[in-house]
Amino acid sequence: MDEILHVGLDVGSTTVKIIVMNSNKETIYSNYERHFSDTKNTICNTLEKLAEKYPNNKFTLALTGSGAMSAAKFLGVDFIQEVVSCKRAVEKYIPKTDVVIELGGEDAKIIYFDESIEQRMNGTCAGGTGAFLDQMASLLHTDTQGLNTLAKNYNTIYPIASRCGVFAKTDIQPLLNEGAAKEDIAASIFQAVVNQTISGLACGRPIKGNIAFLGGPLNYLSELRQRFIETLNLKPEEIIIPEEAHLIVAKGAALDSINSNIITIEELKEKINNLKNSHDNTSKPLDPLFNSKEELEEFKLRHSKAKINKKDLKDFEGNCYIGIDAGSTTTKLVLIDDNNNLLYSLYGSNEGNPLKSVMNMLKELYSILPEKAIIRYSGVTGYGENLIQTALNVDLNEIETIAHYTAAKEFEPDVTSIVDIGGQDMKYIKIKDDTIDNIMLNEACSSGCGSFIETFAKSLNITISDFVKEALESKTPVDLGSRCTVFMNSKIKQAQKEGYSVGDISAGLSYSVIKNAIQKVMKVRDVETLGNHIVVQGGTFYNDAVLRAFELIVGKNVIRPEIAGLMGAYGVALLAKEQFESNLNMEYTSTIANLNDIENLDIKTSHIRCKGCENHCLLTINTFSNGQRHISGNRCEKGAGITNKKQDLPNLVKYKYERLFNYTPLEEKDAPRGTIGIPRVLNMYEDYPFWFTFFTNLGFRVILSDKSTRETYEKGMESMPSESVCYPAKLSHGHIINLIEKGITTIFYPCIPYSRKEFEKANNQYNCPIVISYSEVLKNNVEELKTNNIKFLNPFLPFDTKNLVKRILELDEFKEYNFNKKELLNAAKLAEEEYQNFKKEILEKGNETVKYIEENNLRGIVLAGRPYHLDPEINHGIDTLITSLGLCVLTEDFVARNEKLENPLRVVNQWVYHSRLYAAADFVGKHDHLELIQLNSFGCGVDAVTTDQVEEILKSYDKMYTLIKIDEVNNLGAVRIRIRSLLASMNKRIKEKQENKELGNYSPLRPIFTKEMKKDYTILIPQMAPIHFELLESAVRASGYNAVLLRECTQKTVETGLKYVNNDACYPSILTTGQFIEALQSGKYDLDKTAIIMSQTGGGCRATNYIGFIRKALKDAGFEKVPIISFNVVGMEKMPGFKLTLPLLERLLKMVIYGDLLQKMLTKNRAYEINKGETEKLFNEWLEKCKKLVAKSNNKQFKQSIYDIVNDFEKIELDTSIEKPKVGVVGEVLIKYHPFGNNYVANVLEKEGAEVILPDFMGFVKFMATHKITFNTLLKTTPTIAKISKAAIKLIAIKLIDILEKDVKIALANSKKGYMQPCDIFHLEEQVKDVLSIGNQTGEGWFLTAEMIEYMENGIPNIVCVQPFACLPNHVVGKGVIKTIRNKYPEANISPIDYDPGASEANQTNRIKLLMTVAKDNLKNNKIKKEKINDTENNPIDHDIKIYKK
Repeated sequence: MDEILHVGLDVGSTTVKIIVMNSNKETIYSNYERHFSDTKNTICNTLEKLAEKYPNNKFTLALTGSGAMSAAKFLGVDFIQEVVSCKRAVEKYIPKTDVVIELGGEDAKIIYFDESIEQRMNGTCAGGTGAFLDQMASLLHTDTQGLNTLAKNYNTIYPIASRCGVFAKTDIQPLLNEGAAKEDIAASIFQAVVNQTISGLACGRPIKGNIAFLGGPLNYLSELRQRFIETLNLKPEEIIIPEEAHLIVAKGAALDSINSNIITIEELKEKINNLKNSHDNTSKPLDPLFNSKEELEEFKLRHSKAKINKKDLKDFEGNCYIGIDAGSTTTKLVLIDDNNNLLYSLYGSNEGNPLKSVMNMLKELYSILPEKAIIRYSGVTGYGENLIQTALNVDLNEIETIAHYTAAKEFEPDVTSIVDIGGQDMKYIKIKDDTIDNIMLNEACSSGCGSFIETFAKSLNITISDFVKEALESKTPVDLGSRCTVFMNSKIKQAQKEGYSVGDISAGLSYSVIKNAIQKVMKVRDVETLGNHIVVQGGTFYNDAVLRAFELIVGKNVIRPEIAGLMGAYGVALLAKEQFESNLNMEYTSTIANLNDIENLDIKTSHIRCKGCENHCLLTINTFSNGQRHISGNRCEKGAGITNKKQDLPNLVKYKYERLFNYTPLEEKDAPRGTIGIPRVLNMYEDYPFWFTFFTNLGFRVILSDKSTRETYEKGMESMPSESVCYPAKLSHGHIINLIEKGITTIFYPCIPYSRKEFEKANNQYNCPIVISYSEVLKNNVEELKTNNIKFLNPFLPFDTKNLVKRILELDEFKEYNFNKKELLNAAKLAEEEYQNFKKEILEKGNETVKYIEENNLRGIVLAGRPYHLDPEINHGIDTLITSLGLCVLTEDFVARNEKLENPLRVVNQWVYHSRLYAAADFVGKHDHLELIQLNSFGCGVDAVTTDQVEEILKSYDKMYTLIKIDEVNNLGAVRIRIRSLLASMNKRIKEKQENKELGNYSPLRPIFTKEMKKDYTILIPQMAPIHFELLESAVRASGYNAVLLRECTQKTVETGLKYVNNDACYPSILTTGQFIEALQSGKYDLDKTAIIMSQTGGGCRATNYIGFIRKALKDAGFEKVPIISFNVVGMEKMPGFKLTLPLLERLLKMVIYGDLLQKMLTKNRAYEINKGETEKLFNEWLEKCKKLVAKSNNKQFKQSIYDIVNDFEKIELDTSIEKPKVGVVGEVLIKYHPFGNNYVANVLEKEGAEVILPDFMGFVKFMATHKITFNTLLKTTPTIAKISKAAIKLIAIKLIDILEKDVKIALANSKKGYMQPCDIFHLEEQVKDVLSIGNQTGEGWFLTAEMIEYMENGIPNIVCVQPFACLPNHVVGKGVIKTIRNKYPEANISPIDYDPGASEANQTNRIKLLMTVAKDNLKNNKIKKEKINDTENNPIDHDIKIYKK
């Protein structure tokens, strides 16, 4: 009999790998091929080849990899989680490995091997993977192997962003446009991947020991490996490059298959057939682009009308004008005559060298230009305009937005909106009163751009024209969402597995491109704002499918000019003609280089570091033989060798930065208390004068960390626990390390929850959650703080002198200094004086600048952001860019001090730094010579609230709103476009100023819910926690309100939310707002008799502002008159018609207790029930009974019902013979309870064989009840009241809860099923203190960390920590503490999972599968350990096999 062969199949995101082993586990056959997204057929072909090769053998077969899950299901074989396969293979073939770095087509992973295996993988972004490298290689017109060859000869590494392919392109394109060497760019791309992997995946855990490099890219690209080796400082003996590294996961699957069922050749063929005929339907089709042939004909006819008049160049005589558009990836050239007729045009890729492509186009033009055609004037626009104007002596350069607008007007004089979608950039230009009113560019994501469609068509080996043709005929376009392009690929794969055709996918992509454009870039909530005269342009709109999708989604016909891709060049040619005519010199001929000049043009390129200022920009200098030179890479004019009057314009950003840190520390001999270090980060950009003076007067030598640079960021990369936190926070890791490197052994960086209240009408005075608590993240994650025995002082402190002194005297960490009260009070008094003095100087300097602007008739820009946006490494020198354009620069804090901000805002004004933004916008609105540019750090959740509000204020004054997103990426090209457009719009507005127009009315309508409304109004409640909110509806109804719970939540709800809520807002606000708008649009409710209710916490997290989001959404959707009731216990937004009475509060507490108890019963019993469905049935019966009991029950009935519930569930028979891993769920309060919000995480875990423990809602209620006590203790906010309120709160709230929970505790203790008891909040408070301070109160605060510790104490080491993507508090209390918890509890197996509309479900499932695999392995190992200890007569080997099969 022939031997049994063991087969492993690894179905990756781009390839299929197969390994066949003989009975000695030796590889006898392997293969590796790309599947071009057709995974199903590639797997079938691979297995058919296997059957042909080994017709007489039997097999064991297992599948692994990101694309294998559904194929394994249809084949009826084992699916092995990728990391498990990797683990098996690593342990067998390269057992010395400590860390695996694996890069695949679309995924990147780091796997740590120690006590418990831990894996990190990319979540919501695919920067830095193989697909990313493919994209980058195509920019350099090569493949990845070509990149590798180029990188071997590099000299310089440029900073390139790898977080997103688009960002990387925006970094690479200017380098190409400016003539940087391709060798340098190739090496820089590899370095970007390394940085992305370390900062984005290691997330705070150092990569040390023996490192194995796996996966295709790391196997084939030696230079990529080299960049890793250098960055990680690996010694030769620490580098592991296994043979056939790309096949190692498939080998693991083959090893794993050994214990699975044996398959005969006939069974294998049958399985292949099953897979061929399989359909896995989870996607829902969209409406076809055209319902009939006639519709398509009408569409084509209509779009054939936007023609341009053309003339033949061959016999042309007379004046003509050249327009050149040097775009990011393409070059366009047009020639027009005096009557705007098109004489000639060219369009082509710039092949990464814009200058060369323009020169070639001009040569081509000159070769056919008739003698009597006279080029009178020339113009250039686009990314490469400066370079081309300098090298080729072009007469005029113009910013591209103006060029596009000029061209659009030619086709539609009344144009209201211009939408331009190019290869990788997207622009939306809004026109109002013949002026550019707003410009939006894609700063963060390219998923709506043309190059994506092109790349995808290429990956299918199909031409773009065929791809479009198929789309137009598709009857069932697939819904691909509007997420990151790389993750869209996984959706496409899913669709292909489900049998959708190429046409369906092409049509679906067209819809996605437009949805992305509208939601993410144009941020259009209501398509009416686009107006009725929309012009679309850019190469992507040549694609009829995209054009049709746009028309269908906006519900309007649009104009696509015949020359959609040439509009920039055409517009600048029109402007050149206009300029020639206005010069009134009819003899003038263009200075543009002629054929002879081009032939003889010699270009020398060199690189140099500029020493002009602290930016130290890396300059690229192109010197041309025409005597001109072009310098790029400079942030300010000094680099370009221009030091003119513009440079001396007032720049408050620069002044403030220099003044802020301009203090001289004491000499060592004069500092009796030694040296203390302060990092130059976050709120120190505001508070440093205070702390420097305070500690200096206490006898310390105060040392500040060095100025931020790119190296600062790279130094701290290994200790960043969250990849989605803002860049200013990421930089702080490097600043701490910088202080340690200086030999500082005591570092002070406190947590400051409250700033100073600056506006009387502000609702609160919080700092943002990251500013408050980021030092907690540093304490828990910067390894050097522990290894170097650094004293890290990061207490929660009040920021006012009296309470600060009291608190410092109490704190243990300051005891060694023996401060006395008198010296502390004196130091605090002097610190306060210096702090106020610093503020006064800024105010004076600002007033002086405003006066200077007015006296010299200049313009000013208020660069509005946070204090730390002063850091040149964070703002990338935008302030110097602004002064170079002839504008003065002011800061938001100066302006805010001159403004009272009288008008009520739509949002809750809860954060101090952000209050200034609103005041600054109001101030700018009232001053003609000022404009505002808002800086926003990528990942800043708080700005989801502020940006819309600032825009509303400016719009109310008819001013243009400019938002610039900044992060580690340093490309100022797009920024320059925005600022120049703002300048053009400003000039036009001042020229055409309308008097007597009512301005500055931005206060929203706030309909009141009156007592009378209680009788006949319906109140809509959003679904947030299905079990508890079913009971909540009853509680509210029983209190006399007609409450209706919105139970349904679907993908449409999410899309509605995305349409009406700022897309940077957190997922819960998108979900809840989506539910409200969907309900109001449904027609089920009388809009004149409907109100909505929403919870409001009143804390420092964005949840306080959900009502602000909803208010905007209601206005945009046309429901402004619907009242919003705020459900809170802190007295916010009072409504006379809704009161939290004692009977209602009692019902609500009962609701929570019943909800928690039923949740416990459901999850425990459902996991082990013998009769499937029995638990669910009993649960539903009791849910109905509890609804009635919540509405009406006395204490006796309530108590009895608790025992009855537990007793009834006690009767359900359980099979506990198989031990299941217990998995606890913690996280943000809505996401952990809302099944739609967490993609049904509890069900997924149960399917994987877990017993799920969901936390009690009452724990969160208790946490909220202790808020005031905690803050009074830590911050001395109201000391006398503190004692009373502490007792009062403890007595009233906690006592009442304790009384109600007493019977729950007894009933659960009497049960034999081992339920977890309700939490003791004060016990948890104690337990959490050695991980983080209980001052962490924003969001779920310290309680989230405490829940994890509580699970550990209760023998539940497996935890899923769920959070909305970029949830600010969770950076600190979720992801930020995982490392410390693992150190404290080595058995901890924690997986943080992000949820948002764009997150990849496959990725979430993979993380859960890994968590479960580790949990099961740990259970098995613990069992074996126990058995060894007990040394029972059971045969451990036998037992092991039994468990293994299980």
